[in-house]
Amino acid sequence: MPSVLAILADGFEEIETVTPIDLLRRAGVQVTTASRSSDLHVKGRSNLVLQADCRLETLAAPCSFDCLFLPGGPGVKLMREDRRVKGLVQDYAQAKKWLAAICAAPVILADAGLLQGKRYTAHPSVANELHQILAGMRVVVEGRVITSRGAGTSLDFGLALVEHLVSPAKAREIAGAICA
Repeated sequence: MPSVLAILADGFEEIETVTPIDLLRRAGVQVTTASRSSDLHVKGRSNLVLQADCRLETLAAPCSFDCLFLPGGPGVKLMREDRRVKGLVQDYAQAKKWLAAICAAPVILADAGLLQGKRYTAHPSVANELHQILAGMRVVVEGRVITSRGAGTSLDFGLALVEHLVSPAKAREIAGAICA
């Protein structure tokens, strides 16, 4: 089964994080959550605290996963400041692995030079940095990059991840089971 590394930073948007992780796990995908800080307990923007599976610094092979998932929310600022995150994004792109970013997180992909000349979407709050946002699109898949707009598109985003990492049939099965 495929595997996903989800990076958690304080201020992550809860819906954008938990919804895709839940859908991926329902599909049998191994999702590992990694805190970018030294604390396994990571506080979301609405004060929901998640316990990460590990700390990013302790991962022996952070590039061994099939997909790197970057949730949105105010925590994007912390991820942008973390050279390890930018390095992982570049490593995943070079290895032609999946990259998934929602809400403001596509700015991290842009910082790594991965959105130039590509189709993508993101939250309107970062439109001043990402001038080519496809604002009317809920989810955009361009090559091995999946982007989405925000909390309201989290279900679509999670199902797109299942579709591309597992299969369209599995995405349809899960969508039916949750009445999507």
